[in-house]
Amino acid sequence: MSEISTSGLSRLEKTLFRLEAQHACLGYAFDAIATLPGPVVEFGLGLGRTFDHLRRHLPDREIYVFDRVNKAYSDCQPDPAHLILGEIEETLPPLALRLAGRVVLANADLGSFDRESNRAVAAMSARLLPPLIAPGGFIMSDLPLELPGFETVPLPAGAREGRYYLYRRPVSS
Repeated sequence: MSEISTSGLSRLEKTLFRLEAQHACLGYAFDAIATLPGPVVEFGLGLGRTFDHLRRHLPDREIYVFDRVNKAYSDCQPDPAHLILGEIEETLPPLALRLAGRVVLANADLGSFDRESNRAVAAMSARLLPPLIAPGGFIMSDLPLELPGFETVPLPAGAREGRYYLYRRPVSS
């Protein structure tokens, strides 16, 4: 797993470039999944900004959100039936069979400025997300993931390299 050097960038710039890249990748993914049926999964609710964007652009999709705790703004709250709180490694397995091979978009936004934590989170995401993804479905991540059997998708315009990552499960022939 290689990372693009970000030395010389302030944390504000790193955050800005990550958000720009995430926004561009989401726009790309929304178009790409428009004709694919299936739910969406988000790892990392945070303050709820990305969830709010997802539900506004994908109003007819089920969106499952996983995080340790709910710290989302009051106007960015997921439906309680689709908000799963606790350690993802413990809370995902009960839903995994129901979601297996059906998810058309998964967004993993769990990175931090701690390298060791990022390595562990990337490994967890790379292990837990692929079984969920439908043929033609996408995984987006703020961390680079090693996903055998997935294509790395070139980033869309407006996304800087190394700030967000986009992967697609090929459609089997």
